[in-house]
Amino acid sequence: MIQELIDEVLADREPHQPSGLISPSSLGQCYRRQFWNRSNLEPSNPVDSRTKRVFKMGNLVEDFVITNILKRNPDWQTQVEVNFEDIHGYADLVTPDEVADVKSQHSRKFWYNTKEMQAGKDIKEMFYPNWLQVMTYARILGKPKARLIYVSKDDLCIQEYCLEFDTHWEKELDRELLLIRGFWTIKELPKATPRLYGGMETKKECSYCQFKDKCNATEKPNV
Repeated sequence: MIQELIDEVLADREPHQPSGLISPSSLGQCYRRQFWNRSNLEPSNPVDSRTKRVFKMGNLVEDFVITNILKRNPDWQTQVEVNFEDIHGYADLVTPDEVADVKSQHSRKFWYNTKEMQAGKDIKEMFYPNWLQVMTYARILGKPKARLIYVSKDDLCIQEYCLEFDTHWEKELDRELLLIRGFWTIKELPKATPRLYGGMETKKECSYCQFKDKCNATEKPNV
């Protein structure tokens, strides 16, 4: 009974309405996925009840962390709306010299991150899509640094990484936005290009995509 009531509450929430602009949180994803999301298309694979619960738990943890940070730093800003040309989003935390993004994850992901870093993997590559998001905010808001804060939903352990907004990220953002804007300007549907979770090798991103069935149907005539 309680499970059903919780699912009903989450189902009754107003669905997120895309702005029709580029969303920094989508950067680094499949270009076709970004194109359709920006087009305000109805998802062919809407989020199910379990995924909604996972998202809600993540939001609760992130809100707890942000709220308690702000209690100690009342001059910091949270959920700062960012509007610039064709870009729209919200920065989690904004301090005098950096922008921070708070993301929750399972504790096993912490172990995996540590293992990859010990193996010598670059944090720029490990968290590339997340860096694109927070670096976009740093660029627009004129902050010299960007920070990623990962929170374990199991025990509130924290992993955080801070990088300067430099020419490397300037070039990465320019390249990403050039492609996205190019497809949008000529109204050409990009190729299916899974980029997360191993990219084309695993195509794992497709499993989580809300346009999976629509994308498969689009591809069939070309097979």
